[in-house]
Amino acid sequence: MSMERRTFPDRAEYRLLLKVLLTQDGSTTRICEVLSGTPVNVIVHRQVRTNEVPGAVRRQLGGERWLERVTSLCSDAGVLMDNLSYTRLDTVPDGFLGELDQGVAPIGHLLKRLYVRRVPAQADADVEARLWDVVGLPDATASRAYRILAPQGPFIYIFETFRGGLVRA
Repeated sequence: MSMERRTFPDRAEYRLLLKVLLTQDGSTTRICEVLSGTPVNVIVHRQVRTNEVPGAVRRQLGGERWLERVTSLCSDAGVLMDNLSYTRLDTVPDGFLGELDQGVAPIGHLLKRLYVRRVPAQADADVEARLWDVVGLPDATASRAYRILAPQGPFIYIFETFRGGLVRA
């Protein structure tokens, strides 16, 4: 596994792939696994319970307590994507938080057992800065934000950045 981090290539032959990545509404984790063609590992850089979140997260999710989690998906090709997620603790389905606390699986693997919907959200400068402060190498053109909705309501806000490890540059 490599921790080499590169921005997503700004080349014509990758523009359609980037558009698909930024607009798809399925499991980003599974797409990264397919594109990398090798095993994908999750690196948990930080995971804390907090009362302090950017205003955009509070507006998108509501609630008073969240789990803030910064991760990277990596393969032999390098970093595939970096993620910052906020999980609203009072709406988490049973067992989900315990699995997140173990820190061994990407959120996408945990969500596949739940009935959820992904809804695009507005990216927010404060959220972006929190991710960049941990992983570095800002790349807003290869980034997006969305909410995960479950029957009980919105419970996860995710900001993710696709990285150059997804393509054979």
